[in-house]
Amino acid sequence: MQSDDDLRSQFRRHLGAAVRDRDRVAVAALREAIAALDNAEAILPDGELQAGSSEYVAGGVVGLGAAEAERRILDAEEQRAIVRAVIEMRLTAASTYDEHGQGARASELRSGAEILIATLG
Repeated sequence: MQSDDDLRSQFRRHLGAAVRDRDRVAVAALREAIAALDNAEAILPDGELQAGSSEYVAGGVVGLGAAEAERRILDAEEQRAIVRAVIEMRLTAASTYDEHGQGARASELRSGAEILIATLG
């Protein structure tokens, strides 16, 4: 379980405010960061899941919670590294958009990166 002071909680608080303010750029950046953190917590499938398969759903398994797995716990530094990677990807994409004459989209990506940087502290 994550503590209340982790980055995800901060991002969710800021996301609520951004949604209320209808700040489309901030909402997109914050959702991207939250998704990146969620994805990083997912464990890699290792084939240990040996539950009975369902004849009705392709790839489905039988039994309550049969397909559930514990998620990884990210420490504060791992969370910060993931968010820094998101920021770097946004800035790289912004440069690419600039090179192709899409200054408005580049500006949105940079603004989102600045919001993430400010939230990181």
